[in-house]
Amino acid sequence: MHDIRALRADPAAFDADLARRGLEPVAQKLLSWDEERRQAQTVLQEKQARRKALAREIGVLKRNGGDSADLEAEGTTLREAMEELERKVADCEGQSATLLATLPNRLDATVPDGPDESANVVQHVWGTVPDFAFTARQHFELGEALGLMDFATAGKLSGARFVVLRGALARLARALGQFMLDLHVDEHGYTETQVPVLVNDAAMYGTDKLPKFADQSFRTEDGRWLIPTAEVPLTASVSGDILDGKTLPLRMTALSQCFRSEAGSAGRDVRGMLRQHQFEKVEMVSVTTPEESAAEHERMTRCAETVLEKLGIPYRRVLLCAGDTGFGAAKTFDLEAWLPGQGAWREISSCSNTRDFQARRMNARFRPQQGEAPVFVHTLNGSGLAVGRTLIAVMENGQQEDGSITVPDVLRPYMGGMARISA
Repeated sequence: MHDIRALRADPAAFDADLARRGLEPVAQKLLSWDEERRQAQTVLQEKQARRKALAREIGVLKRNGGDSADLEAEGTTLREAMEELERKVADCEGQSATLLATLPNRLDATVPDGPDESANVVQHVWGTVPDFAFTARQHFELGEALGLMDFATAGKLSGARFVVLRGALARLARALGQFMLDLHVDEHGYTETQVPVLVNDAAMYGTDKLPKFADQSFRTEDGRWLIPTAEVPLTASVSGDILDGKTLPLRMTALSQCFRSEAGSAGRDVRGMLRQHQFEKVEMVSVTTPEESAAEHERMTRCAETVLEKLGIPYRRVLLCAGDTGFGAAKTFDLEAWLPGQGAWREISSCSNTRDFQARRMNARFRPQQGEAPVFVHTLNGSGLAVGRTLIAVMENGQQEDGSITVPDVLRPYMGGMARISA
């Protein structure tokens, strides 16, 4: 999850990266455990060598009828000492691994400083914010008035933070998912993939969702996890692999159901579809080389932006600051769509470069050239896009004074030619 050699080389820089995220220094503690482990391993190796030599000496004595009692006593003492050293090594490794598993990725140098979203940097804005001659309504007001968005029935079935879509809105949601997949596959070169929505601990840990975000996910009684995003199975599909460098980059996309407990979000976005326990998302994942990951990050973000541009939804790209960058990311661009009903920009996609952070947790590597040593891959993930939030943006930006909704041109072939959703 972190390169211990880089930590040894520059512990101050490691702690400085943590400080940018508002975290306390830990380098000295990690280096102390590392030094104890290395010293114990050195002594252990010396004792292992002595024990092998003792075994040979005892064998010679016994063959010659000599007394080996003293040597055997020394062997017993050595074995006990070795067991203690092995416990010492395991203890140091365990303490180090436990702490490292809770530490976030190191930030890219271009990530701006700042404690929270107030310090994020808007990089560009696309499109024109609509200027309605009427008071814009929020998506749930539009959907409920049309009789096509039903939160009451969803609450009866499942509780809060669920929705039932019907008729043209259900078809519009399906159209969005299909359109996004087709765009990413046909024009952006991603491979369409169907993935399990139940995964094991290793897949969640490797994609940095465990242990830190255990409370954000749902777990089944048999110990599996409902995926918070298709990033988990797509990225974890290369765990433990040594890939041929010639096959990189790997670009995968999937439309899946996603599940999040929304722990800690009480009182936030209670009305509507913005924050749901279950939602659909088209995910993009790239597996590439360290040299190409920065360019791949830009490419992935442009793929997500293209979806919004084709739908005609105004958006802005935001570079997240240190305090707002996610646990596993070295650098993140958020795309925020304009929602007229809220009169606000809201996140609709997040594209992150995790560099080798996830790869180290998964032991995912590639071989640059035949005969060369394997190197950790870089992994990237991005929403391309979240279907529910895109549905919200389409509804609010396409709303008419009579409560009907204009269907974007690119979606009409998926809607049987329907140009407007009305009561």
